[in-house]
Parts: sequence; C-alpha cells; structure tokens
Amino acid sequence: MQYSYTLPETCNAGHLGPSLASMCNVTSYCLFLSIVESLVRRKQSIAQTCERIKPIQTPDAEYDFIVVGGGRSGSVIAARLSEILDWNVLLVEAGPDEPACTSIPGFSHAIQSPAIAWKYQAVNESYACRNWNGSCPIFVPKVLGGDMVLNTMMYLRGSPRIFNLWAAMGNKGWSWKRVLPFFKKSENNGEIDSVGRKYHGTDGPLFVERFPSKPSFANVILDAAEEAGFGVSNDLNGKDRFGFAVIQTTSHHGARRSSAAAYLRPIRHRKNFHVTLKSTCTRIIIENKRAIGIEYHKNGKYYMVRASKEVIITAGTIHSPHLLLLSGVGPEDDLKYMGIDVVNDLPGVGYNLHDHTEYQLGFTIDEPDVFDDNWAALAEYVGFQTGALSSTGLAQVVGALPSGITTPNLLDIHVVGDGYYATCAPGEIGALHSHGKRNIVLASRYMHPKCRGKISLASPDPSVPPLVWVNYFCGPDDVAGVVRAIEYAMELADTPALQAYNMTLAVRPLEACSKHDFASREYWECAVHYDGVGQHHYAGTCKMGPASDPLAVVDPRLRVYGIDGLRVAGAAIMPQAPTADPAATCVMIGERAAHMIKEDWEFETYRSEEAC
Repeated sequence: MQYSYTLPETCNAGHLGPSLASMCNVTSYCLFLSIVESLVRRKQSIAQTCERIKPIQTPDAEYDFIVVGGGRSGSVIAARLSEILDWNVLLVEAGPDEPACTSIPGFSHAIQSPAIAWKYQAVNESYACRNWNGSCPIFVPKVLGGDMVLNTMMYLRGSPRIFNLWAAMGNKGWSWKRVLPFFKKSENNGEIDSVGRKYHGTDGPLFVERFPSKPSFANVILDAAEEAGFGVSNDLNGKDRFGFAVIQTTSHHGARRSSAAAYLRPIRHRKNFHVTLKSTCTRIIIENKRAIGIEYHKNGKYYMVRASKEVIITAGTIHSPHLLLLSGVGPEDDLKYMGIDVVNDLPGVGYNLHDHTEYQLGFTIDEPDVFDDNWAALAEYVGFQTGALSSTGLAQVVGALPSGITTPNLLDIHVVGDGYYATCAPGEIGALHSHGKRNIVLASRYMHPKCRGKISLASPDPSVPPLVWVNYFCGPDDVAGVVRAIEYAMELADTPALQAYNMTLAVRPLEACSKHDFASREYWECAVHYDGVGQHHYAGTCKMGPASDPLAVVDPRLRVYGIDGLRVAGAAIMPQAPTADPAATCVMIGERAAHMIKEDWEFETYRSEEAC
C-alpha cells in the first residue's frame, strides 16, 4: 500500500504547548516522536494549527464579561457570550493553547507534562492510596480546552436520574428534561442516522462520533458481554443505556476535538473576543459585595482588568474554590486564620469535593505484546487519519452496569477496557515489541461516590497550591461500589469468548491483604484501600443549591451567594457528579450558563427559549 499526502508549511503557532517528545520523556524514542510532531503540525485536518486563536499580550482596561478558565465549560461560555457583538469578552487561561500532538487520539495515555497540567498530591487520605502513604495523585489540566485535551474523549452523559436528583435538591431548571436540549444544542453528531435525534443534535459546534478504528479484540469484549448477560448497546446516551458499547467520542475523522477546538477556533476572527494565555488569575476584585474585575499574573507582571457586567469563574473543581478563598469568599474562620479579609462568609466554598474511583484489574492474553506506534501506523494516520493512532484502543469499550448498593437500577458502575493503544514505546523503532503476552486492563469504576472531601488554603499566597483532601473510600458504599465493578470485570473475563484467549488475571497479591483469600470479595475490599485510585473527575466544591442548603455556593442560576456580578460554572457546581466522565456534562453546563446570562441581561431572543 502506498500513501501520499501534502504537507503545507506549518503556521506560526508559537503559543502552543510542549512537544510530544518532551511529554513522553523517552530518550531513545525522540527521533520518531519528533517526526510525528512535525508531520501532525503540518496536517491541518488533524492539528488545525492555522485555525488557532491568536492570544493578546496586553488586555483592554475593561470588558463586559471576564471568563476565568478556558476549559470544558469556560470555552463554551466565552464563545456563546461573544455572539452578542455589543458585548466584549475576555477569556483568561492559565495554560498554553493545545499542543499539536494532543490531537492524536492514540497518544492520550502518554501525554503528561507540567507545562499543561498541575500535579498535586492529596493530603491526609486515611482510607486510600496506602501504598503511597495516603498521598493520592491529583491531576489538574492547565491548557486551553482543559481536561478535553488530555482525557480519552469519552462522550457520555450518565444516568438522567442524576440530573433529576439535582432538581430534587432544589435546583430548578436542571432536571433531565431541562438539560437535554442543551446537550443537544452543543452537539454535532456525525452518526445521527445510527443514534437518532431524540437524544442527539447536529447543529452544535462539538463533534461527536466513533473513532475510525478499533482493535478486533474490542468485538471479542462485546461478544463476552453478551455471553455474561450484560448485553450490548449501540448508544449509552440513548434509550438503551445498559450494557457494553463502543462509545462515541469528542473527535472528528480520527482527531481529538476539545471544547476549545469546537467553540473557539471558529470564532478566532471575532473582534469582541480576546484570549490571554499563560495568565494565572490571582484574585477576584470585589467592592461593596460586587465583583468588578480580576487580577492576573503573566510573564512576571500583574494585570488588573475591570468587568462592567460579570466575572464568571470556570477554573475547575480545584481552582475555582481556591480563587474564591483567595478573594475573601468562603468560611469565615478559615479566611481569618489565613489573614485574608472576609468579603463574604460562605461556609460551603471548597466543601463537597468528590471524585469517581476505580481499580485497574490487569490481565494477560495469548497475543504478542506489540507496540502499535510504528512507521506504518504513522503513515496511515497522517495519510488517512485511520489506524492505531486514530483511536484509544480498548478505552473506547465501556460497560454501564448497576451496583445495586444504594439506588436500585442506577447504572453507577463502568467497566472500561484499556490496551491496544499506541503510546510512548520503550524501545528503538524496529524493535517495538516484546516476547511476552499482551497486557489488558479492565478498569473497574464506581461512578456514584458518597464520600466527600474539601479544598482549603495552604497559604494566602496565590502561587502556593491549595490543600486537597478527597477522602476517597471513607465509607463502605464507595468500597462496595468498586468491588462490585471488579466482580463484573471478573465475570466478563471468565466468559468463553475471553477464555478462548486464555485471559488470565495478572494482579499480584498484596502482602497487606494476605489474611484474605486472594481474589475473594474480602481481599478486594482490602486491596482497594491500597491500589484504588481516583479518576480525576473532581466535582462539587462550589455546590449549586437553594439558599436553604448550608453548603450551597451558587444558586440554580450559578450566581455566587452574597456577591453580585459573580458566577461559577463547570464541574465545581455539581451537587453530585454524573455517572460518567464529566466532559459532556461540563459542556452542557457551559451552554446552560451562557443561556442564563443572556436571559438575565434581557436578550429577549434567548428568553423565548425558556420552554427548553
């Protein structure tokens, strides 16, 4: 087979993030990765380097709206608000633009760099990460597009019952019936004939489709799901949400498409919209209980910018409460202890922190352990955007199942495949294989956590990271949820379809749990405290709720209690995380927030959509 393609000159995109070679950190592999980087940067249908927004260096003195954080929700809100051409909008992002190489789905497991993410450690975790002395890793994206630049691109909304729960908590306008139109509004579904229009849309900016490639072993897992009685679904976001599926992803023709790619690149020429990158917001300026602007730090300088209408914080679950606390909004005693002037005593700021959890269950199968990121795969990807580099391997196979722990029939467990992905190979090109068996992981996930933690200040200095205490596995329900997910994974592995590949558990028994029979329920209940991990799906620290909720930080219109002109949006406002990767929900929240802001500033064309 011969491949032919044109390589246009690379656009001037010096504000992009780090190179692929630097993020993979494999010295012997640098030549190959450098070539990958060069080819992908020149391929506009993949990296879109000529469609990137040009960041400003110096802001105007005042804007109508300032959006702090250009991640999953912030990109959406900034783009939608700038649709009103009479409004001037500034988006402030702490990180760079997306590195060109993050557009390659096959490298989603490999991309780790302090240039595009903060890496913290949780403190005082009594019930988790015992193999790391209770210090669980905390991974927070720092890049335009946020987590959608680094995740596995799953487009999943989770159970509608969670949104109905939000409404039942007193959050009017957030039931499944009310949020579904905003999911659909965001979506440009490339497989609408397959998934149907009842639950999906085609007029939005966000591309949603399946990868053009999947390993043949994905079909074996689907066969196993049928044999185990779990069933197979065409669309876990549709009518049939139970069982296993090859899911849709936030991608287009084999390339990643984050919320920033979807919403911001098409409006890059809009005159009323500015983006400043590598700009860390240090405080919200509040006078007389009204947010009037922000302060941010960039290239050794501090800038103060006024907002004539609103400041919207979309800095993520970790940094949104951190910013409020630095600005004097939060629990009075905590602020006084840090020597920060109390602007508004709001006890819930930083509380209600929670995260999905998982146990990575490793197996081997009777196939050679071959690395798929080779010259042939690169040529196919650059030429046609297909092949191993155009997908996340088995990570596109997801099973949604019920735990039965607290809520009958709630699909609060995910079993997710992992393997067959192109990644940073450990050896030289031409020797990208070992003589061992191929490794497969069934990530056993609990998606409805009950345990709650807290974000708090370590220092009044904005450059000092906040203290993060997630309180993983604090109660029996969260432990039981992950154990039930492990049991489902073991049932799947024991089917004839997978035993035909001699699928064998490859988990080493933990000495700390040796008093229990290995692989018994009691063993797993012990093991999750040592090797169980969070999924980095943090939620809840600026909780949305009615005024009667003592931990509510924002009202159902996302306005911060007690402070005019200030809102929070994104995963931080979730009273309970969805039973899925939160990316799709965060985009929906961005759409809903922008709609509400337009309503509140009396744009009648949007008020007429209230029926949604």
